[in-house]
Amino acid sequence: MTVERILAVKGRDVVTTQPHRTLLEVSNLLAEKGIGAVIVVDAGANILGILSERDVVHAIAHHGPVALGEAVSKFMTAKVATTTRASSIQTVMEQMTTGRFRHVPVTHHGRLEGVVSIGDLVKYRIAEIESEHEALRDYIAHA
Repeated sequence: MTVERILAVKGRDVVTTQPHRTLLEVSNLLAEKGIGAVIVVDAGANILGILSERDVVHAIAHHGPVALGEAVSKFMTAKVATTTRASSIQTVMEQMTTGRFRHVPVTHHGRLEGVVSIGDLVKYRIAEIESEHEALRDYIAHA
């Protein structure tokens, strides 16, 4: 199964923000949307970084409440690992495990096309395993 399958089911909507927005504004956006990360883009929708809940916690832990008034560009992860819709779920899971992150933007020809989370990947991997399990049960029952 590939990332394309996940995007076909979950959709390609991506929550983005601009680098000058404050950490408080983006924290409110994360809470409002019920998401764990937001992609930071420029006016041309080019990926500049990603800001996760973990980044927010680290900013407050290291800089105190004053961090909430600072621009997200100061705290975002600028080196963003991306994937493509042709990537396998296994490959992206390994990428996330190795990099120790939970959200990966999906790009196509350099353009942001979606985001997959570890939750998305686990959900589809479990569905795949359950399908295999059911096929084996049917095979055994009818053998």
